[in-house]
Amino acid sequence: MRTRFKFQIRQLVFTSLLLGASLSAQAALFGDDEARRAILDLRQKLEATQQSLKTQIQAQSQAQAQAQAQVEEVAVLRRAILDLQNQIEALKVDQSKMRGANEQLIKELSELQIKQKDVLQSVDSRISRFEPIKVVLDGLEFQADPGEKKEFDTALAVFRTGDFAAAQGSMLNFLRRYPTSGYAASSLFWIGNAQYATKDYKESVANFRKLLSIAPQHTRASEAMLAISNCLIELKDTKGARKAMEDLISTHPNSDAAQTAKDRLARLR
Repeated sequence: MRTRFKFQIRQLVFTSLLLGASLSAQAALFGDDEARRAILDLRQKLEATQQSLKTQIQAQSQAQAQAQAQVEEVAVLRRAILDLQNQIEALKVDQSKMRGANEQLIKELSELQIKQKDVLQSVDSRISRFEPIKVVLDGLEFQADPGEKKEFDTALAVFRTGDFAAAQGSMLNFLRRYPTSGYAASSLFWIGNAQYATKDYKESVANFRKLLSIAPQHTRASEAMLAISNCLIELKDTKGARKAMEDLISTHPNSDAAQTAKDRLARLR
């Protein structure tokens, strides 16, 4: 574009030179009037040519200005696109970091939920070890702590092994720890039996009578009364033994223990 512009300027200069030479030649060939008219005509052509060239130069300058403006706009647009690409890449990096952070949070939350579940189960397990449970024994229904039940069952298991001295100690220890337990009456029954087995008849009678005192309607009450009569017989207290059996027959006439008492009364006579 610039080369073409230079060429047009050169052409204008060349035309001006030609016009000047033409004017000189015509001045020699024509008279004053004709030469004057020719000069005026050539001058008008020269001015027209100069004006045309000026117009072209202005148009060329405007075109160059527009081209420069477009170049600058393209450069600005390129910079804007580059900035936008950089922002997009930065957003991608941030998004990736956020995704990683979210995955980590989800993992930590999952681990926390598992730990919370384990803790709750542990707490429930510990609480359940102390929560009272329903027990049905010898016709009685009552609430007992898990530890209380375990200790009674352990003492009873000792009795069933035949180690009556140890069973007596275990049951007495149980009653000292749980004096108001629902197991109290049953504990007294097994203590009395253990003492009878170890020939501690007086203490056996005392514990059987204590059983009858705190639980006269106990399902083992008739057995306790029969056991009292047996202890009294061993103590050579025949009168007391007879009275105990008569009370048994009167209080629990339909029990197996009462039938046994009747048979023994017949032999005592």
